[in-house]
Amino acid sequence: MAAFTCTSRPPISLRSESRIASSPSASLSARRIFAVSPESAGLRIRLSQSPASLTSKVSRPRRRGVVCEAQETTTDIVSIVNDTTWDSLVLKADGPVLVDFWAPWCGPCKMIDPLVNELAREYTGKVKFYKLNTDDSPSTPSKYNVRSIPTIMIFVNGEKKDAIIGAVPRSTLTSSIDKFLQ
Repeated sequence: MAAFTCTSRPPISLRSESRIASSPSASLSARRIFAVSPESAGLRIRLSQSPASLTSKVSRPRRRGVVCEAQETTTDIVSIVNDTTWDSLVLKADGPVLVDFWAPWCGPCKMIDPLVNELAREYTGKVKFYKLNTDDSPSTPSKYNVRSIPTIMIFVNGEKKDAIIGAVPRSTLTSSIDKFLQ
């Protein structure tokens, strides 16, 4: 999981820090304390401070740094595939496999992502769902002539059977998937 340093105002207030440190669920024995800030919509915050400094009555504790970590946005059902894992996860898989070719900068990819995650939950045990970042793994998309993203391809027993290009409605995806279910 990639971490980035917050450069804007600290995401949680001093009051919130003392509440985190005094909560029964917080581990005071650990050097790092995690919290979820209400204004961050699920962003986990790791305070790089000793637990003792969080619980002390000092009016302004010294901060050594605040590190924000983005939580995983995909479901556990949708896995990541790349150029090196392509053969073992997609081509040698038993049954249907759906691969979502996407990129982090692609607006339509972000639009269709919740739909793909929802379908992955719905088709659990029937279809394997994978995501391939075209920026990180460029050779596989070029091998399959992916010219536009999002592109969703369905493979059955290692053979490409269908391709859907663009952010399409749910009905389009479900009808394509259902064609390959026995």
